[in-house]
Amino acid sequence: MPATPLLRQVLDAMAADDVVLDQLVQAARSQSPEVARLPEAENRRHVQFLLSAALRATTNPDTADYTTAEALGADRAAQGVPLTALLRGVQAGRTLAARVAVERCRAAGVPDDVIIETVLDAERYTGALERHIVKGYHAAELQLSRTVRDARTQLLRTLLLPGHPPTPEELRRAGLHPDGRYFCVVSDVSDPAHARTLEQALLEFGGVYGLVEGRLTGLAARSPAGVPLAADVRLVVAPAAALPALQEIHRLCTAAVRLAGHGYHDLTALAGELALTAQPLLGGLLTTALLGSLDPANPFHRELAATALAYLDHGQRLRTTAEALHLHPNTVRYRLDRLAELTPLSLAENTGGRVLDAVRSWWALHHWLGTPG
Repeated sequence: MPATPLLRQVLDAMAADDVVLDQLVQAARSQSPEVARLPEAENRRHVQFLLSAALRATTNPDTADYTTAEALGADRAAQGVPLTALLRGVQAGRTLAARVAVERCRAAGVPDDVIIETVLDAERYTGALERHIVKGYHAAELQLSRTVRDARTQLLRTLLLPGHPPTPEELRRAGLHPDGRYFCVVSDVSDPAHARTLEQALLEFGGVYGLVEGRLTGLAARSPAGVPLAADVRLVVAPAAALPALQEIHRLCTAAVRLAGHGYHDLTALAGELALTAQPLLGGLLTTALLGSLDPANPFHRELAATALAYLDHGQRLRTTAEALHLHPNTVRYRLDRLAELTPLSLAENTGGRVLDAVRSWWALHHWLGTPG
């Protein structure tokens, strides 16, 4: 049955709705912890493809194409996601997408017989998509099992994730010394093709690299400071440490790469942000105590808080903050004074406050500014 213009309009709107996309991503992540360990942007890429492909095939069956599905399965194999976990995520998103589509079609007045036929067509196509994802996964799995890269990646995962540690002989075969010290490296790069490009750059510093929990990760023999990075890449590097300490260091680097901006970051430079982020409940209580009188929906209040945060980030130097914000120093001073009138925060220059008071203020401001307006 060909899709009616009204049905096509409903399905197109659904495919373009970011709220629907977010719901499908969360459904997949909630049903599969292994999928949830991937960067959320990678989950979105996956769900976007499946949603748009299924809706495209439903409205125009002649456009059915399974090559991208096979490539997606191959990517997940390369990222180390178990096939059962991958399919749990796919099926959770598929079920929710069907439910949302039916609700929207009924609300738009699409006849029930058209809805039923559309859902059946979509089920047939998404079932075929799943089969091709599995096909791509198995093909990549077979190819990876024959490569040295896969052996090294598996060793990295064994070394950095909970489980049985590798033997000294396995470490030596991968080029690692059991009593050596290595720089743990974690990036936000999850696409296997882009990961290979970054891996080639990192190999100049020695060590072993591969996709761990969906991100290009590695152990560098020498500090990779100065490694060339694409403009949108984040890379966190920890100080050199012995192999037994690297599992916990890897956990910290993974948390840090979610907080970092683009570019190269030393893990220790993000120590404060990491420590504070690990206590979200305390951050919320502190924000309520210090900034409870501010309204997140008030643009002026957000302007005051952002100025105060920038002031703390620039060492509580008025002129430096003004230059960074492209404001006159008197404007910065006025905003700080107004904030002091509205809250218990006192951030004027040369007040002689304790370092920990500045930390509490920074934490509260950072947490509050993350509250939706």
